[in-house]
Amino acid sequence: MEKLNDAVLYDRIKQGDQSALELLYDRYEKILYSFAFKLTSNIDVAEEVVQEVFIKLWKGGGVYDETKGKFSSWILTIARNTAIDLIRKRKDQPFQDAEVLNLLADENTHVEGEVEWQEERERIKRAVSQLSTEQQEVIDYVYFKGFTQQKIAESRQIPLGTVKGRIRLALKNLRQYLVADHGRRGDA
Repeated sequence: MEKLNDAVLYDRIKQGDQSALELLYDRYEKILYSFAFKLTSNIDVAEEVVQEVFIKLWKGGGVYDETKGKFSSWILTIARNTAIDLIRKRKDQPFQDAEVLNLLADENTHVEGEVEWQEERERIKRAVSQLSTEQQEVIDYVYFKGFTQQKIAESRQIPLGTVKGRIRLALKNLRQYLVADHGRRGDA
């Protein structure tokens, strides 16, 4: 099944499609929670922010306009505003309003960068998944687990030259895939 883009899902939600809401929830719940927790430093408030954002989407609160920016930026802005509202309402929150507003203003400047980082991370994951199993393995060991080439050779019981060759080929293939993917995205 083709992956529906966020704008299409949003339109379906406006028509009362609960499955579209569930798809967007699955897509954005983690990033919204992470973002809200970063803003509030409070697990309960962060969870409440996520719930409120999706309730607002379901009830038609806020209107997304594709011409004004990415859906991901829009939904993070809703989360930020919801966090501000919830913090103001909570008396047990250890911040003063001015401190909270300053913190949230600083975070707002990073929203777009965080979203772009998440999108780039997904692009890289897709690119790595295109590699052979051996190439995926060396990329994982070197870049995600921090192994040295020598340690990989010893733990996998393969020659150091083979490890170096796999890394070189994996990086070449990743580069080709990412360049091709960037070209496809630029044409869209």
